[in-house]
Amino acid sequence: MNVYDFFIKPYETASTLQITLEIAGTVFGILSVLFSIKKNIWVYPTGIVSTIIYVYLLFIAGLLGDCMINVYYTIMSIYGWILWAKSSDNLINVDVNWASKKDWVYSCVLFVFSLILVTSIYYYKPLIDNLFSDNNTIAGIHHLDWANWLDVVITSIFLVGMWLMAKRRIENWIFWIIGDLASIPMYIYKGYGITSVQYLVFTVMAVIGFIAWKNSFNQKRIEQL
Repeated sequence: MNVYDFFIKPYETASTLQITLEIAGTVFGILSVLFSIKKNIWVYPTGIVSTIIYVYLLFIAGLLGDCMINVYYTIMSIYGWILWAKSSDNLINVDVNWASKKDWVYSCVLFVFSLILVTSIYYYKPLIDNLFSDNNTIAGIHHLDWANWLDVVITSIFLVGMWLMAKRRIENWIFWIIGDLASIPMYIYKGYGITSVQYLVFTVMAVIGFIAWKNSFNQKRIEQL
């Protein structure tokens, strides 16, 4: 399969609106990561716009399981927005720190919970995609391919990353790096070429974000000495 089949062919049947929205979702997603690198609270409003766009795109594509997951992303973004607003004096920038043992325990619990949640969504996905009609539809995991199982793991990784970002923990970037890298082949396989390129950009930006947050923490410690 060549580049044309991966990046162009899936869009031959897409409407102008769909392509425009995917581009917009990508742009707002990149803006969200840029604001995150700068520890700027605008990471959340721009991120929310991106996830809402993808909720619509996945809904019209019939990927209702993925759509529900993006709804969860949106809710988590609102939660993070509230936490950052409470932790910032100027409502723009926030301080960051390394995760504690307690944070890691919560992260492990959230990861396992997410695995169960997303697997459950995929279990009932045949019914969800059929608008909960059980005519010739059987719930189960028999319909999952490698990309679906990868999506289960990636989603869990991202949810932990979102929670650690909401808590302003530097390690959140490690989860984004792993999840972004794994997302590239998954979205190519699903026919979202533009989105796969977005995640390649996200990977590079996440590395920059990790370095920036770590340097910011070290600089603050030096200033406090």
